[in-house]
Amino acid sequence: MLRVKAGDVDRMGLLFERYHRPLFGFLYHMLGHADTSQDLVQNVFYRMLKYRHTFTGEGEFRTWMYHLARNVLADHAKKNRHARHHADVDDLAEHLGGGSPADAGLERAQEVATLHQALARLSPDHREVLVLSRFQEMKYGEIAQVLGTTEGAVKVRVHRAMNELKTAYLRIEN
Repeated sequence: MLRVKAGDVDRMGLLFERYHRPLFGFLYHMLGHADTSQDLVQNVFYRMLKYRHTFTGEGEFRTWMYHLARNVLADHAKKNRHARHHADVDDLAEHLGGGSPADAGLERAQEVATLHQALARLSPDHREVLVLSRFQEMKYGEIAQVLGTTEGAVKVRVHRAMNELKTAYLRIEN
């Protein structure tokens, strides 16, 4: 990203190849809609290019990228307050797994669908912290930087969110 900041914008393609899937996963888990998530990935990379001068290189690039992604999500939410999107399991398999579900995969797809329903029932704050920690595999310290809070606060949020997710999942399953 420092090279992009210095004017070598061709390097942006490399960053896109490296980070578009994890970024899509984050946005998809937050929104539950593949097409909108793809559009927002493009918006995040546009903002990376537009605001490249704000990247200092002091922190991790990934932290800066997720901070931009959160801003894009917030802007999208403001524009679309009334729109509700539902998860599409086929889109999830196509974009994240890259394979087609077989008979054994059908049960897995149903579990994923139930998980997405449970995630959708969480508060946005709890959903965000779980997506970052469990799906994006970010460390608590990184999440704290993205959220502008302490690592201890992130641990508490993850614990509470996991409890809320477990309750929601079990209610859906039963």
